[in-house]
Amino acid sequence: MPSPALAPPAVVLAKDEWLPRARAHAERVAAFAEPFVARRNAGKKHPVEDFLYTYYTHKPGQLARWHPGAGVALVGHDAVERLGWKHYRPLTDAERAAAGIPDGAPAVVLDVPGYAAGREETIRFCSVILRGTASRPAQFGCFGLHEWAMVYRSEKFGIRHEYLPLRLGAEGTDRVVEEHRIRCTHFDAFRFYTPDAAPRNELQPTRATQRELEQPGCLHANMDLYKWAYKLGPAVPSELLMDCFELAWRVRTMDMQASPYDLSDWGYAPIPIETASGKAEYVEAQRGFAAEAAVLRQRLTTALAPLEAALA
Repeated sequence: MPSPALAPPAVVLAKDEWLPRARAHAERVAAFAEPFVARRNAGKKHPVEDFLYTYYTHKPGQLARWHPGAGVALVGHDAVERLGWKHYRPLTDAERAAAGIPDGAPAVVLDVPGYAAGREETIRFCSVILRGTASRPAQFGCFGLHEWAMVYRSEKFGIRHEYLPLRLGAEGTDRVVEEHRIRCTHFDAFRFYTPDAAPRNELQPTRATQRELEQPGCLHANMDLYKWAYKLGPAVPSELLMDCFELAWRVRTMDMQASPYDLSDWGYAPIPIETASGKAEYVEAQRGFAAEAAVLRQRLTTALAPLEAALA
């Protein structure tokens, strides 16, 4: 049963306010999702654009479903459908009266106490990751070498994306790894290193140390803002979720441009991080992404506040 509400919703949206937002969100998602679905149905791959759907677990249909976030009531008959969705409930009579919603007008809201009670571990982990990452200094000296470490000694271990050629060949790729300092802080990148590359990393990240090592300059940590946004589900406004998605999309593009793969057939110019100019280009983009991610990280932390309050 939903937990009893102690206060009216902070925001009440009439049908003509929230339905356009829901439609706009669906259109925003479709621009990214429809090409992926078409490729998947045709059995085709894309080395950049498929990543956010194959590496992360949020499906296109889930992404397209608009949510206003915690503390927002939706009014109108179209809102009744959400009573069949997870974590939504009708407003109580007391809430309706306090919010000034006319008698007989359907109104639904996210059941924040009920949602938080069933997602406590996720909420607390996201809080630790988001706040901990924001508290640390950003590091900008990795140059995307995690992707190179994933194919180090490919003649022995194979190529991670077997349908993509290596821009410098196997020997040239190995040489770049061997001539550089590698200090990846992100476990979900490090875990894909080849066995011979892993000992070359100055850190040995684990899932247990993730909360201590995440830092705001890391491309993967900034892509993962999308993951934390969807893991917090309908409690995060879908506009914020898509802002995180679009940042992750652009970060992934740059990540692959700086990788050892030759993506010229796909229309992507390389960022040659084995050169001084390539390193400078990489760091400039990395700093820009970190600045954008800092704003999104703060917005996600703000969205967490009512969930944390419900757990208190």
